[in-house]
Amino acid sequence: MLGPPGAGKGTQAERVARERGVPHVSTGNMFREAVQAGTALGKAAKAVMESGGLVSDDIVIGIVRERLARPDAATGFVLDGFPRTVAQAEALDESLDDAEPLVVVDIEVPAEAIVKRLDARRVCGACGAIAAPGGTVCVKCGGPLVLRKDDEAEVVRERLRVYDRDTLPLVEFYRRRATYRAVDGDQPPDGVARDIAAAIASVLGVQQ
Repeated sequence: MLGPPGAGKGTQAERVARERGVPHVSTGNMFREAVQAGTALGKAAKAVMESGGLVSDDIVIGIVRERLARPDAATGFVLDGFPRTVAQAEALDESLDDAEPLVVVDIEVPAEAIVKRLDARRVCGACGAIAAPGGTVCVKCGGPLVLRKDDEAEVVRERLRVYDRDTLPLVEFYRRRATYRAVDGDQPPDGVARDIAAAIASVLGVQQ
């Protein structure tokens, strides 16, 4: 699942994973868990994440390879937040079994729509869950809702600059593949989900 920060990758990836009965592998969640736990990796990643930068390829690749080697990923998985660079994509290609296609879905959303969207987004300060619009407390644990540091407008614009510099070449890397599909992410979540389902079905050659 590709797309700029705030495009809805996490929400849509979780939905696809649930519907297909495979794990949702989110590098963002992995790093946030490490930050909350105060691990060495978490401390190293925290400053980079809060400034809008990207954690180094070697650390990310190692974490993802370990995750995809677990038994629950043997029949498939949905990647969210990885790969983000061409080097990561090449490492992923080396790790995959050629028996199944790598379906690449790119969620496209204009930059200013993302800035507005993330400035309004709130997450739970206790468990990290993303809140529904208009909420006042977390529906999962009752914790307080906060604006994440990396969702502040200035940081979001820096994240988008980093995306343009480091991740747009990745889109070009995948665009020429027959398994690449782009969908309109600037619409209600259910509409995005329908387009993603259609995109995946078209790659796999199955009827919805």
